[in-house]
Amino acid sequence: MSSRFRIRTYGCQMNVHDSEKIANLLHHHRWSEARGEDEADLLVINTCSIREKAEHRLYSDLGALRAWKRAAPGRALGVGGCVAQQEGDALLRRFPHLDFVFGTHNLRRVPAMVEAARAGQRSARVDESRSLERFDWPERHPATSEHSPGRAFVTVMEGCDMFCTFCVVPLTRGREISRPARDVIAEVEGLAARGVREVTLLGQTVNAYGRHDVRRGRAAAAGTLGFAELLERLAGVPGIERIRYTSPHPLFFDDALVAAHGRLPALCPHVHLPAQSGSDEVLERMHRRYRAADLVRIAEALRAARPDLVLTTDLIVGFPGESEADFRATLDLVAEIGFVDAYSFKYSPRPGTRAAELPGAPEPAVAQARLEELQGLQRGLTLAAHRARVGTRTRVLLEGPSRRGGTQLTGRDPYHRVVNLDAAEAGLDPERAAGVLLEVEIVEATPHSLIGAPRVTAGLRTGPGQAKFRKSPSGPGPMRTVAARSGVRMPGID
Repeated sequence: MSSRFRIRTYGCQMNVHDSEKIANLLHHHRWSEARGEDEADLLVINTCSIREKAEHRLYSDLGALRAWKRAAPGRALGVGGCVAQQEGDALLRRFPHLDFVFGTHNLRRVPAMVEAARAGQRSARVDESRSLERFDWPERHPATSEHSPGRAFVTVMEGCDMFCTFCVVPLTRGREISRPARDVIAEVEGLAARGVREVTLLGQTVNAYGRHDVRRGRAAAAGTLGFAELLERLAGVPGIERIRYTSPHPLFFDDALVAAHGRLPALCPHVHLPAQSGSDEVLERMHRRYRAADLVRIAEALRAARPDLVLTTDLIVGFPGESEADFRATLDLVAEIGFVDAYSFKYSPRPGTRAAELPGAPEPAVAQARLEELQGLQRGLTLAAHRARVGTRTRVLLEGPSRRGGTQLTGRDPYHRVVNLDAAEAGLDPERAAGVLLEVEIVEATPHSLIGAPRVTAGLRTGPGQAKFRKSPSGPGPMRTVAARSGVRMPGID
């Protein structure tokens, strides 16, 4: 019997990395990756449940896949990820052609569940685990394709203990658990040996890494560190030129993490700072445990440590009880901080969350109008930031052919901005350029990306890509913790 698989992935970087883990595991069990779903004997859908739209998309996809399942005897269909964790065997009851369901703690069981499905056994595994075994995976199989040569995701922690009222992550990913630092470092060393130059550290609240162990005085026994110390260890790995992390929580930007941005050249000058709202009243209903002024102070401290650093964010409009004044406060915050980009959404009630029971949600038309106004403001800020980059130099880690087509290549610079350039000008084969690190001049700005030319001209002015590092001032550092500033009790910080 043939054994070819495909994986559809929806959602965040954690989901993307989970799909990479599943693919690697299947390769180790003698499966090969099909070129398309029509050639696949196994299809796995890795789901997201952050918003209602993603959940409905899964149901639509599963309905349409009845024909795919019937088209070839012996095909297997599985669903994993956050929706699977929430719904469990209810998905099996709703979709008789679905063979297996696995939650976020059960990725390692996929090969066994597939074999059971091919023997006619339908199953669901959504039990939770606090075991560190969830971080143990086999070495990268030679057949595993490189989706982004030169770059790699590295999981450092999973779960969340924050329980924001709008968020299902604590329900779908479980409570915080940090991976031993030695294992993280060993993985990054192995990636560097294979030519990886950029790593992105992943966690639902990634900068909370190790906090419980550090606070309880058991970091040495658990093998964890403070997050800033982990960054410093990884910055010392030979061959690693760029380090990113996502997604952080504003509560955990302490002095050590802020200072790290000023003294670790490998730590990219881009921080994703999920604000969610600019209204203190809305933030309180969201149970975010900080105020808008705290976000401004974090932004100022990060820029004091690294003047060229850029900030992006997440924003929700239409949250229950959001008034026009609350929305205007969000617009004011976005303008004051000057985010380079934002992922903005209308509030979507999720089952099992406290916000789903809150009254006072704005009318859909009002929420849509607010979203459009917010996105219009952000488009202007993004374009202005991009135009300010024209005439500067930067280094681009190429990802491959651009969606623009032709001989266009695309990649990202240290600021996480998309940069497109012409392969012919760079003397590169578009199909073999992924993973190349190239210095370019920014020659044009668009609302969504930058256009680069792979050359350096005499007298070119120094821009963000040429910023020099300076040591952070000695003493207590540019900021106290948010807890100390606001007087709010924040577990793990104060």
